[in-house]
Amino acid sequence: QVQLVESGGGLVQAGGSLRLSCAASGRTLSRYSMGWFRQAPGKERDFVAAINRSGMSTYYADSVKGRFTISRDNAKNTVYLQMNSLKTEDAAIYYCAADSGTSTAYARPTIYNYWGQGTQVTVSS
Repeated sequence: QVQLVESGGGLVQAGGSLRLSCAASGRTLSRYSMGWFRQAPGKERDFVAAINRSGMSTYYADSVKGRFTISRDNAKNTVYLQMNSLKTEDAAIYYCAADSGTSTAYARPTIYNYWGQGTQVTVSS
């Protein structure tokens, strides 16, 4: 079992940047494909980005392509989400998730076995 803890959220002006971190404990992170999701009030949890175990393949929602970058440092047991050119519509609680299986349906929340508690991102206009 792996425990995930997100950090790095906060308040930023539109056009600004934030870097989220997801620190894992309990198991080596390299065992898992990792994803970032977000959920705004009254909305469903949406896929943001994912990265495979080695870090060689990444996947993004269309809404964040070119602005967000997912990366991982397996030696540090940490996954990152660099968010640039933030927009007000990016405001949400951001969650990281770990998948121990072999599914390639990275955008589907149901494939992920473990979730963090979330970190709030607020973007002011």
